[in-house]
Amino acid sequence: VQLQASGGGQVQPGGSLRLSCAASGNIFSINNMGWYRQAPGKQRELVAGITNDGSTNYADSVKGRFTISRDFAKNTVYLQMNSLQPEDTAVYYCAARLTAATIFTKPDYWGQGTQVTVSS
Repeated sequence: VQLQASGGGQVQPGGSLRLSCAASGNIFSINNMGWYRQAPGKQRELVAGITNDGSTNYADSVKGRFTISRDFAKNTVYLQMNSLQPEDTAVYYCAARLTAATIFTKPDYWGQGTQVTVSS
């Protein structure tokens, strides 16, 4: 499984961005997909995950602002990020998991990171 993330960039506080992650390879083995992020000097943390049946989970810090979705026809997962704040600045990583889980932990595959910077 290969994951290709895109859509990062710089935005002002209150702005929006949409991240995309296209999966290729043995995509039929994938159950959960989602996003993690890592800010400078901090540990990588879960942002959002989505299962094959569309169930989602979010970090408390992004609930109500971020929305994860999945397009099975395009083998792509999206992260719509609204009301972005400076504390959302991080490298965002797409990830996939082979076995189903309610909470998107311990991914089996990682994509390359995409930088999101929120600054005025």
